[in-house]
Amino acid sequence: MELKMEVGKECFPKQRQVLILFLMLGVALAGWKSRRYSVMEETESGSFVANLAKDLGLGVGELAARGARVVSEDNEPRLQLDLHTGELILHEKLDREEMCGPTDPCVMHFQVLLKKPLGVFRAELLVRDINDHSPEFPEREMTLKISETSPPGTVFPLKKAQDLDVGNNNIQNYSISSNPHFHISTRTRGDGRKYPELVLDKELDREKQAELSLTLTALDGGSPPRSGTAQVRILVLDVNDNAPEFAQTLYQVQVPENSPVGTLVVKVSARDLDTGTNGEISYSYFYSSQEISATFELNNLSGEVRLLKKLDFETISSYELEIDATDGGGLSGRCSVSIEVVDVNDNFPELTISSLTSPIPENSPETEVALFRIRDRDSGDNGRMTCSIQEDLPFVLKPSEENFYTLVTNGALDRETRSEYNITITVTDLGTPRLKTQHNITVTVSDVNDNAPAFSQTTYTLRVRENNSPALHIGSVSATDRDSGANAQVTYSLLPPADPQLPLASLVSINADNGQLFALRSLDYEALQAFEFGVRAADRGSPALSSQARVRVLVLDDNDNAPFVLYPPQNGSAPCTELVPRAAEAGYLVTKVVAVDGDSGQNAWLSYQLLKATEPGLFGVWAHNGEVRTARLLSERDAVKHRLVVLVRDNGEPPRSASVTLHVLLVDGFSQPYLPLPEITLDNPGESNAITRALNKSHYQRDVLGKTRPAFGEFEDGRDPPFVLCVCGSVFVSVFGLFRFFFFFRFHM
Repeated sequence: MELKMEVGKECFPKQRQVLILFLMLGVALAGWKSRRYSVMEETESGSFVANLAKDLGLGVGELAARGARVVSEDNEPRLQLDLHTGELILHEKLDREEMCGPTDPCVMHFQVLLKKPLGVFRAELLVRDINDHSPEFPEREMTLKISETSPPGTVFPLKKAQDLDVGNNNIQNYSISSNPHFHISTRTRGDGRKYPELVLDKELDREKQAELSLTLTALDGGSPPRSGTAQVRILVLDVNDNAPEFAQTLYQVQVPENSPVGTLVVKVSARDLDTGTNGEISYSYFYSSQEISATFELNNLSGEVRLLKKLDFETISSYELEIDATDGGGLSGRCSVSIEVVDVNDNFPELTISSLTSPIPENSPETEVALFRIRDRDSGDNGRMTCSIQEDLPFVLKPSEENFYTLVTNGALDRETRSEYNITITVTDLGTPRLKTQHNITVTVSDVNDNAPAFSQTTYTLRVRENNSPALHIGSVSATDRDSGANAQVTYSLLPPADPQLPLASLVSINADNGQLFALRSLDYEALQAFEFGVRAADRGSPALSSQARVRVLVLDDNDNAPFVLYPPQNGSAPCTELVPRAAEAGYLVTKVVAVDGDSGQNAWLSYQLLKATEPGLFGVWAHNGEVRTARLLSERDAVKHRLVVLVRDNGEPPRSASVTLHVLLVDGFSQPYLPLPEITLDNPGESNAITRALNKSHYQRDVLGKTRPAFGEFEDGRDPPFVLCVCGSVFVSVFGLFRFFFFFRFHM
């Protein structure tokens, strides 16, 4: 086995942008040039080719660390890189004839690809030929018809032999068996191929010898040389002194590679001045390889050459045909047909993904997503390509050497905005029409804890009716986190209250998992009408993020307090008597029942009703303000003393009520003896608190119909009552009796 390394010319272009790219990538190695290595064909698999680590100036460990790999142009795994030793070895036995055919030299281009950072280095492997094929003639026997009148020196071309080897291992010489009439001349044409020619040394005499049989030998230049033989049968003909002549000795045509089967490629034409059988011409291939016979069809009579199968410029770009025109007398003429296959854009660009990274973390700029290579098998503009992706994506393509591209993120990504990208890589050639190839890759974005939980509301208002049962669910708070996984799992907790006097820990609790709020004990509207506290929502990310919201709890009133009568007092030592002059007209204000309710809202809206009376129809009670007035004119027949029972009821559900007894005395004037007034005493402290709360209520209250009615301390027409009425019931009675007539018309309006 012979191994040889050659250093070729520097192949990397020196354009400024390529140098800048290599400097940015940090993969350029000082002094690197395109290397050429060589190996003999049929060398055993596993044979050493070169030490790439040494040639690249890298340590052996760096090859593995940088993800080194060998990529060939045709993607065939003929070479293998040992990352532990840095040696380039053969992965399989190479057959030069299979790889390159007649092309010489046989060079296999490959690249050494380094990642982290990216580096691409070109190299070539020269596969040297060995003499492993013998010359072979297309036919075991060739027949020549030679006129007996042919003069000495006449040359008769013979079909050449074919040797799959190249260079010195190809055919170098021809020889023929010993005879008195012919010798062989070996001629070399412009393409370097050697052709045998049979040269007439002595005139033939058909009458003496009508047929000769000679052995033609082809010998190559290998060591040791190989040979092949064929029989040459010579038929001596009678006189036919005009051979066919072609109109052109060389036909040159161009055929597009996409021409359909049956297309007329060329029509050759020859004529013969002879007549009869000697002037009848038939056409045939002088030499036809298996490829030519399978590709072109020659019409023996018309000379038309048509396609038998599709052409492929990328496989064979030109053909050379040798066509004979033979007359009936056996004379022939020859022409050459040069067929050039014209390339058309019939190959789509190819894209090969070398690496793909997915998912990629959000908030990570300039992240490499994919590394790939593009290729087009056409030539010229048909083989030049452009590569692009969609414009609305946060990614960018960066070109590298040898048609390699990297796909990187163009800035930081946000998973909450978009968690997945479908990227279409489009490769378009510059041919006509343009062909393109698209490759779709899906890139997912992994989550980073960059979003704090967000409450659905900044402030929550919850309502709970007083006298609730302990552990009652009173409402919920809700927060969502745009992250995913543990970064989106939310836990809830209560914040310390702003008011240190508020016993928040004994009032409410929160479910840490779902944000549900519970009242821990029964609430009393009359003791606590509202309270506020803060709630914190935190995720389980690292570090954890959180947010806060305010919760306001409103305690709703329940009808748990009955009305309380302030006037007339019910616990005095003597009943309170109201004086009414007999001269009073209908509608005269006798007195006003004043009551309060410790509840609020409609639970504290009071209505008054005359429940019992000594003489029905004489007095009436206004339902909304508790005023007791005469219903008609008084007469002498009316009794002097009257007892009235007034019912006070709130508007709660169910309603609560209280009753009060009024004593009314009809008098002719105010000259009667002074009536002692009872003292007001409150034995029940709860009643005192109820009175205080009632006095602190708002100035106006609304009933269920939305109408305004006067609160305690006002008359229905909006005027303020006498001050003494609000201070003390006993004082009210005194003042009311002394100035009864003075205020008569004012209260009656």
